[in-house]
Amino acid sequence: MSETEPVGTTGAGGAEGGDGPQDRLTPVLRHVRAGNGFEEALEQILQVVRLGLVPGGERLPSERELAERLGISRVTLREVLKVLQDQGLVEARRGRYGGTFVKPRVDAGGEDELRRRIAKVDIEDVLRFREVLEVGAAGLCAAHGLTGEQAERLREALARTQNAPLAEYRRLDTLLHLTLAGLCGSPTLAAQYAAVRASVNDLLDCIPLLVRNLEHSQRQHEALVEAVLDGDADGAREMMREHCAGTAALLRGFLA
Repeated sequence: MSETEPVGTTGAGGAEGGDGPQDRLTPVLRHVRAGNGFEEALEQILQVVRLGLVPGGERLPSERELAERLGISRVTLREVLKVLQDQGLVEARRGRYGGTFVKPRVDAGGEDELRRRIAKVDIEDVLRFREVLEVGAAGLCAAHGLTGEQAERLREALARTQNAPLAEYRRLDTLLHLTLAGLCGSPTLAAQYAAVRASVNDLLDCIPLLVRNLEHSQRQHEALVEAVLDGDADGAREMMREHCAGTAALLRGFLA
């Protein structure tokens, strides 16, 4: 399979219809708490960048929108963006089509650098916490039910993964899982999941994309979404548990 060949075998085309910044960032961006506005805003925008919710080369939402969604002043937001610029993660462009753009990731250190980044990560802790949050979110979504608009958001997130090119698959897979967490009715769970997912993605960056695994993962995604939309909480939890276990097995195999 080439890097332009789609992973999935069913569903909508590869265009990201409806995948606007508002939809992508909803699971991560929220009003910060008083007292730590700068630090929490920096944490959230770093998650947006690390999770690939705004891909390299694309523009972040406007300062006005970001400030409103984070509940901070534009002065504080500019301080946050300055830190990201100093770290080489974003760049400011002037002019009519200007704004703050995420810089494409540069693999400066190759596999050695990736492994250095995760050397101090407790892989088992990350994987167990991820499973607890994801299984819980899937069960909550199915048990409480989704509105028509929420169900459509979940279907669209699934459709985007189904014909995703390999180069885009992990980003769109992340968006699907973040969407599910964001629909579970617990902003705290969604925020915790966004943080742990960033750690999971660091681990996934250290292993190859395996087409057979991705095809299997897609079948699990489809069964999971079907269970959620059918209100089958036990089935949704079990499918998510199985899905997490498959990823965990690969990561242990490559990295343990």
